[in-house]
Amino acid sequence: MEKKHLLEVVETDNEDETCKTFVLHGEDHTLGNSLRYIIMKNPDVQFCGYSIPHPSENKINFRIQTHGANATDILKKGLTDLYHACDHVLKTFETGINNYKKRRFPPDYEMTSADT
Repeated sequence: MEKKHLLEVVETDNEDETCKTFVLHGEDHTLGNSLRYIIMKNPDVQFCGYSIPHPSENKINFRIQTHGANATDILKKGLTDLYHACDHVLKTFETGINNYKKRRFPPDYEMTSADT
């Protein structure tokens, strides 16, 4: 059984390294829109967009065009930046939950399922 790659680069004859289309398998609007937003904040990016070829296909086509930077490097940076943003949101949320529980329930309080 051949292992299916999660990321493909669509190769064409007339494109250089500043303009690439990537196919991300197993992804949808959740990653597509978030990643597009993060990548468009990069001043080296001229265009970034994505599409879902068909509702029954579980993949997105992700296009990046730059002002001279390598599109693959821009994708890597975008994924890293999105990971750090999600990590920050998760840590902030967990801190908020822990602070709420500390304020609401004294240390000697036994919590039940009705309390959460």
